[in-house]
This record gives sequence, structure tokens and C-alpha cells, in this order.
Amino acid sequence: MASLTLDQLAIGKEAIVTRLVCTGASRRRLMDLGILPGTHLAADFASPLGDPVAYRVRDALIALRRAQARQIEIELLQGGQP
Repeated sequence: MASLTLDQLAIGKEAIVTRLVCTGASRRRLMDLGILPGTHLAADFASPLGDPVAYRVRDALIALRRAQARQIEIELLQGGQP
């Protein structure tokens, strides 16, 4: 089964981070934002053109571009659709 990435998470859905697939400064930035394996997050809303998307992470609202979100593997909560 292919892994889901954060860019595939639909608005209003929730997930748990399973893995970061980036390295270096990109990985450090995501970790500094609190995005670590085991972190609960939710897709809150997208900009009018769909990029970036705002995610709720540890009671903070963080905007990530789809290219950044593609580097974060997730597992859906409650068995929902992406």
C-alpha cells in the first residue's frame, strides 16, 4: 500500500505524521514547527488557488506549500478518506 502524504489530506480531515522524507534544512524547519512523527494535525483551509494550505499543528496554524507537505507521510485518523 502506498503511503499518503500531507498534500493529499482533504480540508477538514485529520491525520497523524508517520515519517518525514526530507533531509537537511527542510527537515529541521518542519521539526522546528512541531511536525514530528506521532504529531496530530488537521487540514483547516486552502488559499483561493489551493496553495498554500493551512494546517493545525499543536494548537498553531501553519501554512505549507504542497511541495513541502509532500515530504510528510501521514496516517488518516478514524479510517476516513484522504
